[in-house]
Amino acid sequence: MLSSSEWEETPRKEESGYASASSSHANFAEIFFTKPHLRFINQQLKQLEPQDILQWCLTTLPSLYQTTAFGLSGLVTLDMLSKLHSPIKSQADLIFLDTLHHFTETLALVDKIKKKYSNVNIHIYKPAAVETPEEFSAKYGIHLWESSEDLYDWIAKIEPQQRAYADLQVKAVLTGRRRSQGGKRAYLDVIEVDDTGVVKVNPLANWTFDQVQNYIFENDVPYNELLDRGYKSIGDWHSTQPVANGEGERSGRWKGRPKTECGIHNKKSRYAQLLAAQEAKEEEESLNRSVNERLQIA
Repeated sequence: MLSSSEWEETPRKEESGYASASSSHANFAEIFFTKPHLRFINQQLKQLEPQDILQWCLTTLPSLYQTTAFGLSGLVTLDMLSKLHSPIKSQADLIFLDTLHHFTETLALVDKIKKKYSNVNIHIYKPAAVETPEEFSAKYGIHLWESSEDLYDWIAKIEPQQRAYADLQVKAVLTGRRRSQGGKRAYLDVIEVDDTGVVKVNPLANWTFDQVQNYIFENDVPYNELLDRGYKSIGDWHSTQPVANGEGERSGRWKGRPKTECGIHNKKSRYAQLLAAQEAKEEEESLNRSVNERLQIA
């Protein structure tokens, strides 16, 4: 039997009967919510101001990043984070997907953001193996967004995002989506979990376009010059138009088509599903070949 002094000096992995972060044998999900827990959290968070939601994220969610194309909502989130007074880190690194088809005004805004928020890291991801629009066209074809829209979304946005999440070990992200943007976004919760397990937080889910725009002007936040020319939601130059009076905020995106999202905020795109099916088929064929070879040897 150990003496009291020996007992105190003996390393103990379990003192309370519960596993802790220092328990080497425990198997943990990185971030896990049950459906009832997620509903409860959303009930609480939707009553809070965006700044309070952001504070909760910083203290609760590990490996937190902000994904942004530097639209108004993302800029509000960035500015709010910069003004939080907290003993813990009050910023989240940014992930910007440079599709190589952004407006020149968008790219100019990125430079302004780097200067104003110089303490924020911006991780820029481009389509694989290309650096310029010319290289993109040479490798993937001219006007790919017209000849194969799903393939374009995969190459320019979805694959770079997946690569960013893998490289940076992203577990949770802040987005600029709001219910007032309409479409599928009309039913947003403050916090969601996508089909890959990444936690998505929409801190401005309850805000309107006017609230976002007023915050930008009142706090002297740099914004895309295209806003002053009637663009309310800005993506690639080839699929974005100004919005007329009375039209929805995102009506200038993919105008005249039923499409409202590029695949980043949808469940797996059709092209991604096709790739997964092809991969599964190749694995099955490889397994069958291996079995046949063993049978022949036997």
